[in-house]
Amino acid sequence: MELNANNTEEKREIVFAPNEDKTKENDYIFEPKGDVTIDALIQKIIDGEKQYDLEKIIAAYELAEKYHHDQKRESGEPYISHPLSVAYILLELGMDTDTICAALLHDVVEDTPCTLEEITKKFGSDVAMLVNGVTKLKKVEIFTKEEQKAENIRKILLAMSEDIRVIIIKLSDRLHNMRTLKYCREEKRRTIAHETMNIYAPIAHRLGISSIKDEIEDLAFFYLDPFAYMEIDEQMKLRRDDRESFVAKIKERILQRLQNENFKPLPQIEGRVKSNYGIYKKVFRDGKDIDQIYDRYAVRIIVSTIPECYNVLGIIHDMFRPIPNRFKDYISTPKPNMYQSLHTTVIGREGLPFEVQIRTWEMHRTAEYGIAAHWKYKEGISGSNSKDDNRIAWVRQIIESQQESNDVEEIVRAIKNDLAPEDVFAFTPKGDMITLPKGATVIDFAYAIHTQVGHKMCGAKADKKMVSYDYQIKTGEIIEILTTNIEGHGPSRSWLNIVKTNEAKSKIRSWFKKERRDENIFEGRNSLEREFRRNNMHVPEDDLEEFLKLDMRRHNCETLDDFFAAIGYGGVQLSKVMQRLKTEYVKKYDSKPPQHEITQEDIKPQSEKNKSGIIVDGVDDCVVKFAQCCNPLPGDDIIGFITRGHGVSVHKRDCANYLMQKDIPGQSERWINVKWQESKTNSAYFKTTLDIIAVDRIGLLADVSSMLAMINIYIYESSSRELKNGNAILSVTLSVAGMEQLNNVISKIKKIKNVISVERSGK
Repeated sequence: MELNANNTEEKREIVFAPNEDKTKENDYIFEPKGDVTIDALIQKIIDGEKQYDLEKIIAAYELAEKYHHDQKRESGEPYISHPLSVAYILLELGMDTDTICAALLHDVVEDTPCTLEEITKKFGSDVAMLVNGVTKLKKVEIFTKEEQKAENIRKILLAMSEDIRVIIIKLSDRLHNMRTLKYCREEKRRTIAHETMNIYAPIAHRLGISSIKDEIEDLAFFYLDPFAYMEIDEQMKLRRDDRESFVAKIKERILQRLQNENFKPLPQIEGRVKSNYGIYKKVFRDGKDIDQIYDRYAVRIIVSTIPECYNVLGIIHDMFRPIPNRFKDYISTPKPNMYQSLHTTVIGREGLPFEVQIRTWEMHRTAEYGIAAHWKYKEGISGSNSKDDNRIAWVRQIIESQQESNDVEEIVRAIKNDLAPEDVFAFTPKGDMITLPKGATVIDFAYAIHTQVGHKMCGAKADKKMVSYDYQIKTGEIIEILTTNIEGHGPSRSWLNIVKTNEAKSKIRSWFKKERRDENIFEGRNSLEREFRRNNMHVPEDDLEEFLKLDMRRHNCETLDDFFAAIGYGGVQLSKVMQRLKTEYVKKYDSKPPQHEITQEDIKPQSEKNKSGIIVDGVDDCVVKFAQCCNPLPGDDIIGFITRGHGVSVHKRDCANYLMQKDIPGQSERWINVKWQESKTNSAYFKTTLDIIAVDRIGLLADVSSMLAMINIYIYESSSRELKNGNAILSVTLSVAGMEQLNNVISKIKKIKNVISVERSGK
């Protein structure tokens, strides 16, 4: 496939050939054409127009050959063939001398006695930095295999944020490994293919390097689902002659028309075949028939200027009938990876739909090489180039948001979500465009505008209609974010389960980390105690810090409160640490839960007069907290539970947790009688949540908010969603002094137009 403006360079070809011996499950093998030698590499440099320091490159090869001399690849080939092949791929991308040297040396520090100091001394700090960036971390004792993998991904991203050449080397390294993956055992093939699809392909897409992205996706797809790959490949082969004949006729017709229009200079017209993985996504994932894929046949027209793109588009629409809603203008609205082109799908005389892509030569080079085009056709990227700094800003966002996580699944999920190939484009009321991954919500949109817009968000409209917080944005919509200036207003913890983008999650967690430390500690301790109870784990309070010591160290927490706070704001996910804690518990403690003797310490008095309004078994000055599972209010029938060293937790007597635990041996004696103080001077306020069901209409949320404001009721948070029957449910968390005031609030809400029912939430 011809790639550059001079039509002088061809892409090295991968052969998809039948497996002759039929000894493996796979019916295809992948073989690069020809072996790369140092002579071939030198000849490639000499034949090209770009200037290289050939002496430095040869010196790098000699050092690599020296250290890899006795090493073999799993294929049995000399190991040096791998760095040579990676260097050749980078030459095709037009990378600079230091990058080629780093490619030749990229495994010597990791796999041989060679040191970074030696590389720095012989080739300079730039080459050493690039080699270090792609070198895996040495195994650290406290790391599990998954944590090791997470740290290696994070290290690559960190190095990439400093110099983009690091990831370009890594992508080329991965491409050659994928080309020779058949020599690995099956389990390893699938692991590497899965990692390639989830991490490296999205990064290649975001960098715009489609020449690598398409190939590693196809290779990974083959090893992950060989039968689906072969089925698509066979179907495409059956249509090959018809396709080539069809595309040839279309190209001839377009060229003839452009000649008749005296279009000069005549553009280059070429056919494009959709990748097997691209077809698979639409056939198997979207449930389409292969004949329903309109862009499997495509013609690409490459012109000289942007005005010519639109002129050609007009001619194409005059020649063929365009399919409605199948036109995309990526020139005026480039993709996040800077891809630009006009796409339109039309139907010819034969009744077959096909796609036409129209772009300039510069757009074409960017489409094929992405950010690497800077080295191939320009002079590379300087560290101060703000435009290119913006193009890799997403790398820093992923690093910042994942710096406390050792969960490789979470890091991979962040990469897949934030770098998703399918984006949506929405607009602010002022016309500014915001690009987000498919599935992003209005909360993601708010945080993409500005951090404070997200923090102060209290509602949203899509095309002037009120929508719920979990509403997923569609391309072309105008999204208006409603904000409030109420002091102390901030995001809800539930948003963490709603938002799609890594950026929004990071900002929400950061807000809770900074603004709600005491609340985080309380939430985190409660969550941990709840998980311990659910798993029948009873760790004495005095042993708790020692028991959690390893996890505290892994998450950089110096104290127990730091660890609880991290759980509270989402920095530590209990689901990821409980398995290890359960294993540790079995080792350290008897399988029987220790009988806990209730002591005065368990219901220790506060240092000052209790203001909770609760009397515990005749004592009115003990530490009291209200259980968030049922949020009791004055007037409710209540019961108390003695926690270990943290006072009494007050529940409603009809609370599900109380009903489930009150008869459990070892737990029943910890439930004690409590009652509300009769004093009328108590000024405490309590949180409660109301579920309001109403006929959906414009202004409903505004009417509820206005009514609550009129009677001085503080709203902590609110959310709404549409029910299947067309009604709407609004959940409003507010502050009341007791049941009397709550009943008054419910009565007033019921009088609002279209409200069907108001009930206190059971949460």
